[in-house]
Amino acid sequence: MSTFATLMAASVAASENAKEAVEHVAEHAESGLFPPLDTATYPSQLFWLAITFGILLFLLARVLLPRLSGILEERSNRIADDLDSAARMGREAEAAGKAYEQSLSDARAKAHNVAETTRASVTAELETEMQAADELAVKQLAQAEAKIQKTRTAALANVDDIASQTAQAVVEHLFTKKFSIASVRKAVKATKATG
Repeated sequence: MSTFATLMAASVAASENAKEAVEHVAEHAESGLFPPLDTATYPSQLFWLAITFGILLFLLARVLLPRLSGILEERSNRIADDLDSAARMGREAEAAGKAYEQSLSDARAKAHNVAETTRASVTAELETEMQAADELAVKQLAQAEAKIQKTRTAALANVDDIASQTAQAVVEHLFTKKFSIASVRKAVKATKATG
Protein backbone atom coordinates (compact mmCIF):
# COMPACT_ATOMS: atom_id res chain seq x y z
CA MET A 1 0.00 0.00 0.00
CA SER A 2 1.26 3.40 -0.84
CA THR A 3 1.78 6.24 1.56
CA PHE A 4 -0.92 8.22 -0.08
CA ALA A 5 -3.43 5.44 0.37
CA THR A 6 -2.47 5.12 4.02
CA LEU A 7 -2.93 8.82 4.54
CA MET A 8 -6.28 8.72 2.82
CA ALA A 9 -7.43 5.82 5.00
CA ALA A 10 -6.31 7.66 8.14
CA SER A 11 -8.12 10.80 7.12
CA VAL A 12 -11.32 8.85 6.42
CA ALA A 13 -11.08 7.15 9.84
CA ALA A 14 -10.43 10.49 11.54
CA SER A 15 -13.42 12.03 9.82
CA GLU A 16 -15.64 9.10 10.93
CA ASN A 17 -14.36 9.45 14.51
CA ALA A 18 -15.03 13.15 14.36
CA LYS A 19 -18.59 12.48 13.13
CA GLU A 20 -19.16 10.04 16.03
CA ALA A 21 -17.77 12.56 18.54
CA VAL A 22 -20.04 15.27 17.15
CA GLU A 23 -23.05 12.92 17.38
CA HIS A 24 -22.13 11.98 20.98
CA VAL A 25 -21.84 15.65 21.94
CA ALA A 26 -25.13 16.33 20.22
CA GLU A 27 -26.80 13.59 22.31
CA HIS A 28 -25.49 15.07 25.54
CA ALA A 29 -26.39 18.54 24.44
CA GLU A 30 -29.98 17.41 23.99
CA SER A 31 -30.06 16.03 27.55
CA GLY A 32 -28.73 19.36 28.89
CA LEU A 33 -26.25 17.79 31.32
CA PHE A 34 -22.53 18.36 31.45
CA PRO A 35 -21.01 14.91 30.69
CA PRO A 36 -18.75 14.66 33.76
CA LEU A 37 -21.73 15.48 35.98
CA ASP A 38 -24.04 12.95 34.37
CA THR A 39 -24.67 10.24 37.01
CA ALA A 40 -25.01 7.59 34.34
CA THR A 41 -21.25 7.96 33.61
CA TYR A 42 -20.10 7.81 37.26
CA PRO A 43 -19.16 4.11 37.31
CA SER A 44 -16.98 4.44 34.20
CA GLN A 45 -15.47 7.67 35.55
CA LEU A 46 -14.64 5.99 38.88
CA PHE A 47 -13.19 2.99 37.05
CA TRP A 48 -10.92 5.16 34.93
CA LEU A 49 -10.05 7.29 37.97
CA ALA A 50 -8.95 4.18 39.87
CA ILE A 51 -6.92 2.90 36.90
CA THR A 52 -5.33 6.32 36.30
CA PHE A 53 -4.58 6.75 40.03
CA GLY A 54 -3.11 3.23 40.18
CA ILE A 55 -0.93 3.86 37.13
CA LEU A 56 0.23 7.21 38.54
CA LEU A 57 0.89 5.60 41.94
CA PHE A 58 2.82 2.79 40.24
CA LEU A 59 4.82 5.29 38.18
CA LEU A 60 5.52 7.36 41.28
CA ALA A 61 6.57 4.33 43.35
CA ARG A 62 8.62 2.55 40.69
CA VAL A 63 10.02 5.33 38.53
CA LEU A 64 9.76 8.85 39.90
CA LEU A 65 10.41 8.35 43.63
CA PRO A 66 13.49 6.13 43.12
CA ARG A 67 14.89 8.67 40.72
CA LEU A 68 14.14 11.51 43.16
CA SER A 69 15.65 9.60 46.07
CA GLY A 70 18.71 8.82 43.92
CA ILE A 71 19.01 12.47 42.97
CA LEU A 72 18.58 13.56 46.61
CA GLU A 73 21.09 10.99 47.81
CA GLU A 74 23.57 12.01 45.12
CA ARG A 75 23.07 15.65 45.98
CA SER A 76 23.49 14.88 49.69
CA ASN A 77 26.68 12.94 48.98
CA ARG A 78 27.96 15.74 46.77
CA ILE A 79 27.22 18.31 49.49
CA ALA A 80 28.95 16.13 52.09
CA ASP A 81 31.94 15.71 49.76
CA ASP A 82 32.00 19.45 49.12
CA LEU A 83 31.86 20.17 52.86
CA ASP A 84 34.67 17.67 53.50
CA SER A 85 36.67 19.20 50.66
CA ALA A 86 36.04 22.70 52.02
CA ALA A 87 37.12 21.60 55.52
CA ARG A 88 40.26 19.98 54.07
CA MET A 89 41.03 23.08 52.02
CA GLY A 90 40.45 25.21 55.12
CA ARG A 91 42.95 23.10 57.07
CA GLU A 92 45.40 23.31 54.16
CA ALA A 93 44.94 27.08 53.97
CA GLU A 94 45.51 27.37 57.71
CA ALA A 95 48.65 25.21 57.45
CA ALA A 96 49.83 27.31 54.49
CA GLY A 97 49.18 30.47 56.52
CA LYS A 98 51.20 29.10 59.44
CA ALA A 99 53.99 28.06 57.08
CA TYR A 100 53.93 31.56 55.54
CA GLU A 101 54.09 33.18 58.98
CA GLN A 102 56.95 30.87 59.97
CA SER A 103 58.90 31.59 56.78
CA LEU A 104 58.24 35.31 57.25
CA SER A 105 59.54 35.23 60.83
CA ASP A 106 62.55 33.16 59.67
CA ALA A 107 63.24 35.71 56.95
CA ARG A 108 62.96 38.56 59.47
CA ALA A 109 65.33 36.78 61.86
CA LYS A 110 67.76 36.10 59.02
CA ALA A 111 67.59 39.73 57.90
CA HIS A 112 68.15 40.86 61.51
CA ASN A 113 71.18 38.55 61.80
CA VAL A 114 72.57 39.82 58.50
CA ALA A 115 72.03 43.41 59.66
CA GLU A 116 73.71 42.69 63.01
CA THR A 117 76.63 40.94 61.31
CA THR A 118 77.01 43.79 58.84
CA ARG A 119 76.75 46.36 61.64
CA ALA A 120 79.36 44.49 63.69
CA SER A 121 81.76 44.19 60.74
CA VAL A 122 81.30 47.87 59.82
CA THR A 123 81.83 48.87 63.46
CA ALA A 124 84.98 46.72 63.67
CA GLU A 125 86.24 48.17 60.40
CA LEU A 126 85.52 51.70 61.60
CA GLU A 127 87.29 51.04 64.89
CA THR A 128 90.30 49.65 63.03
CA GLU A 129 90.37 52.68 60.73
CA MET A 130 89.90 55.04 63.71
CA GLN A 131 92.72 53.33 65.56
CA ALA A 132 94.97 53.56 62.49
CA ALA A 133 94.00 57.22 62.07
CA ASP A 134 94.73 57.87 65.78
CA GLU A 135 98.11 56.16 65.47
CA LEU A 136 98.88 58.18 62.35
CA ALA A 137 97.79 61.39 64.11
CA VAL A 138 99.97 60.56 67.15
CA LYS A 139 102.89 59.80 64.84
CA GLN A 140 102.36 63.02 62.88
CA LEU A 141 101.96 64.96 66.15
CA ALA A 142 105.22 63.50 67.46
CA GLN A 143 106.94 64.42 64.20
CA ALA A 144 105.45 67.93 64.34
CA GLU A 145 106.51 68.36 67.98
CA ALA A 146 110.02 67.17 67.10
CA LYS A 147 110.11 69.61 64.21
CA ILE A 148 108.80 72.41 66.44
CA GLN A 149 111.39 71.55 69.10
CA LYS A 150 114.11 71.53 66.47
CA THR A 151 112.89 74.86 65.09
CA ARG A 152 112.65 76.28 68.63
CA THR A 153 116.13 75.10 69.45
CA ALA A 154 117.43 76.60 66.24
CA ALA A 155 115.48 79.79 66.89
CA LEU A 156 116.73 80.03 70.48
CA ALA A 157 120.27 79.48 69.29
CA ASN A 158 119.80 82.38 66.91
CA VAL A 159 118.12 84.55 69.54
CA ASP A 160 121.41 85.20 71.30
CA ASP A 161 123.01 86.21 68.01
CA ILE A 162 120.01 88.34 67.03
CA ALA A 163 119.85 89.92 70.48
CA SER A 164 123.57 90.60 70.39
CA GLN A 165 123.36 92.15 66.95
CA THR A 166 120.31 94.21 67.91
CA ALA A 167 121.93 95.37 71.14
CA GLN A 168 125.10 96.28 69.27
CA ALA A 169 123.14 98.27 66.72
CA VAL A 170 121.14 100.07 69.43
CA VAL A 171 124.21 100.86 71.55
CA GLU A 172 126.18 102.06 68.55
CA HIS A 173 123.32 104.19 67.53
CA LEU A 174 122.92 105.66 70.98
CA PHE A 175 126.57 106.08 71.79
CA THR A 176 128.11 106.45 68.39
CA LYS A 177 130.86 104.20 69.54
CA LYS A 178 131.72 100.86 68.05
CA PHE A 179 131.57 97.76 70.25
CA SER A 180 132.83 94.35 69.35
CA ILE A 181 130.26 91.61 68.88
CA ALA A 182 132.04 89.46 71.49
CA SER A 183 131.67 92.12 74.22
CA VAL A 184 127.98 92.60 73.27
CA ARG A 185 127.37 88.85 73.49
CA LYS A 186 128.99 88.73 76.87
CA ALA A 187 126.75 91.53 78.09
CA VAL A 188 123.61 89.84 76.67
CA LYS A 189 124.53 86.56 78.39
CA ALA A 190 125.08 88.36 81.66
CA THR A 191 121.72 90.07 81.34
CA LYS A 192 120.07 86.80 80.47
CA ALA A 193 121.62 85.06 83.48
CA THR A 194 120.37 87.70 85.90
CA GLY A 195 116.95 88.06 84.33
